[in-house]
Amino acid sequence: MSVSDLPALNATLNGVATVFLVAGYAFIRARKLAAHRASMLAAVTASALFLVSYVVYHANAGSKPFQGTGPVRMVYFAILMTHIVLAAAIVPMVLMTLARALRQRFDRHAVIARWTFPIWLYVSVTGVVIYVMLYRL
Repeated sequence: MSVSDLPALNATLNGVATVFLVAGYAFIRARKLAAHRASMLAAVTASALFLVSYVVYHANAGSKPFQGTGPVRMVYFAILMTHIVLAAAIVPMVLMTLARALRQRFDRHAVIARWTFPIWLYVSVTGVVIYVMLYRL
């Protein structure tokens, strides 16, 4: 695997995190606590691996400018800006949500998870969208 393969890996890891997040949500709604825990730990793992791969890629390759023109350019930058802001916010939120769950402070975990889940899901999905727009369009 070379550095040029990392954007596709990053999109895949974001997609995997998305699947585990949705599964984890479905499991907690169904009161399947062990499956919820496993899914959410898998989502954290996928997101952590993404973060490492993302840093390695950008440390070695820099940034790729968006080549699109016209209205799609505005759409891309709107998605990118919200993605960047929320991606910065989600890291401490995930860590806090995870810590509360691991400490079995489920009352406090549930309060922050209501915010963490949709933001994390948005960041994961838009990560894939950004990849597609940047590398596949």
